[in-house]
Amino acid sequence: MNKNIILLDKSHRFYLLLSLLIIYFSGTTQAYSYFQDTNNDYTEYKAYVLDSQTRSTLTSASISVIGTNISTVTNDEGEFLLKVSNTLENPSILVSYLGYQDRIIPLTEFNGKTIQIKLTPSIVELSEIKISLADPETLIREVLKRKGSNYLDHNTIMTAFYRETIKRRRSYVSLSEAVVDLYKNPYGSHKTDLIKLFKARKSANYKKLDTVTLKLQGGPTSTLYLDVMKNPEILFTNNMTEVYEFSYDKSTQINDRRIYVVNFKQRPTIREPLYFGKLYIDAETLAMTKAKYSLNVEDKDEVSRMLVRKKPLGAKVHLTLATYNIDYKQKGGKWYYSYGRIDLNVKIKWKRKLFNSTYKLNAEMAITNWKKNISNETLKLRDRLKSSVVISDAAAGFSDPIFWGEYNVIEPEKPIESAIKKIQKQLQKIN
Repeated sequence: MNKNIILLDKSHRFYLLLSLLIIYFSGTTQAYSYFQDTNNDYTEYKAYVLDSQTRSTLTSASISVIGTNISTVTNDEGEFLLKVSNTLENPSILVSYLGYQDRIIPLTEFNGKTIQIKLTPSIVELSEIKISLADPETLIREVLKRKGSNYLDHNTIMTAFYRETIKRRRSYVSLSEAVVDLYKNPYGSHKTDLIKLFKARKSANYKKLDTVTLKLQGGPTSTLYLDVMKNPEILFTNNMTEVYEFSYDKSTQINDRRIYVVNFKQRPTIREPLYFGKLYIDAETLAMTKAKYSLNVEDKDEVSRMLVRKKPLGAKVHLTLATYNIDYKQKGGKWYYSYGRIDLNVKIKWKRKLFNSTYKLNAEMAITNWKKNISNETLKLRDRLKSSVVISDAAAGFSDPIFWGEYNVIEPEKPIESAIKKIQKQLQKIN
């Protein structure tokens, strides 16, 4: 098989979040399922989360089962599907979203139906919110100083759901999903967090990939590394005030807690592409609760030169968008990483071709449950998911309708659901 590979370089410290992008010519492939779970000791609850005033859907809203560590998030259409053990007595969920008032919903209200949960925007009186630290740079340094006390200070084992998709124009051409176990160290520790792949599946429509296959290398390791409070070198370097400008934005609320909002962007005198975005700081604890930022891709040639180490002859590859989203939750007075998302837009231009090929890559991971790692278990080297993994190569197919069993996942959007159904029909014909 003739392979042409484009690799994005991970060596530069500011680009560790991008992982590696592999593009090569590929033939067809056949995928099969190798897991089946028949455990039905749980009940499913489905709902849409909406703005009560505009009725617009709320993406990445947080859903938590009160009194447990079970959680999930809404998809791009505001929908979630939550699986809750039947052993819990009278469970309720907490629904929260940045800038909105929380709602507590007893699961008895679902009554076997898909319901709508409407959240009311929070009204923030700016006059009541006083920022005690005059400049935002000092605030960020205080956030870093308190990370050992504000965030989990013990070893944990977390269950997480991971999904990555690739779209060519408006069509999904690749979909991979996995459940992983995360072995996380205390936030004050410099030890690297570890990942074990538990269960995975994939599908790819290579005919729509225009003879080029894109694979995102790193998978769950990339989304886990988004935990900026565990890996502050992503943004917060010792000389961060020399490379970034910080400013205060309008404050907001989440979970009925006041939140400072800090804007940051690279200074005009800095030539290399860095990041710009917003940081959300809890006013009471000075813990970061959320971060949303993007890579500056204005100098496309420079970004390509720094990231692309190898590519097919006659192809120009430009990253036109790279955005990142991180959410944290609080439990027992300690915050922890709960959700990470990466969105990449890639444009490929070939010599002697009139039209460009454009692709959108998305990778997201949500913590769905966790427990204290009391015995300080760790993973043997052979069980660790490597940062070089291509999750779509480590996964099986979509022929099993009850593939995920009791595990909580991020509900797929309707176009993905349609793609999965088509794949299932094709596999039924083949079998």
